[in-house]
Amino acid sequence: MAQTSGPYADLETLREQAVALRRAGHSLRQIRDELKIFNNDLLNHLVKGEPPPAWTKRPRAKDDLRAQARALRLQGWTYDQIETELGCSRSSISLWVRDLPKPERRRTPEEASAIARKGWEEKLRLRDEERRHTKEEAKRAVGGLSARELFLLGVGLYWAEGGKDKPYARRENVCFVNSDPGMIEVFLAWLDLLEVERSRLRFTVMIHETADIAAAERYWAELVGASPDSFNKTTIKRHNPKTVRKNTGDGYRGCLVIKVLRGADLYRRIEGSWYGIVLGATQPIGKMSD
Repeated sequence: MAQTSGPYADLETLREQAVALRRAGHSLRQIRDELKIFNNDLLNHLVKGEPPPAWTKRPRAKDDLRAQARALRLQGWTYDQIETELGCSRSSISLWVRDLPKPERRRTPEEASAIARKGWEEKLRLRDEERRHTKEEAKRAVGGLSARELFLLGVGLYWAEGGKDKPYARRENVCFVNSDPGMIEVFLAWLDLLEVERSRLRFTVMIHETADIAAAERYWAELVGASPDSFNKTTIKRHNPKTVRKNTGDGYRGCLVIKVLRGADLYRRIEGSWYGIVLGATQPIGKMSD
């Protein structure tokens, strides 16, 4: 059946031959070899409109899943249900069943919202549980502190949150300000380690005028265990109507200022120790043990 004239000389004859071979169940490769047509565009043109024989169609691995997905969709299943049942991706399911009618809504919008809210609340609960677990594990991992560890911690704490001397304004005094009760407790423990007498400490509450000032004063006095004569007059922050404050509510107690009287020598020790920490930290350090 091979062509006898010049290559591709009689297209109509070639088409008749190609169609006859196609209908006889030949593949494109077999037609190409039979008619000696090695131009793919021409070959496809000659058999245009003729379906390929069934035996040339390759079975696809997901054909069964596709059929199952369509059957489930016709039963009224949602994408979520089909995805869970078959383990397929949502994008594949959407492609397979997009021509099928959508199942009727079986839940009211209120019911669907309640279910979504319940799922979100459970997700938040699990996040909170994970958060608490991580914090508790880290807390237990710290354990007790040695005197050296507390000393270095206190120096770093002060250098981050305390007042500092400036070349243009000599202020060699120790003044620490913070709103975190834990920070205050650690700083006081550090002063005790350095044998700074509590009688040398003066406290000042700094708080916004709209807060419960009396309650805040009582809270800080109880936390530090100091007598009223150790507290200076509370500093009141005036309200700026253009500012939207977020530090409000029962948990807001302002800041506590701790000043050490006759603290110039202590300040110099803090600054010198801090630069010693910087020097030590920039040297090679071993890895933390597990």
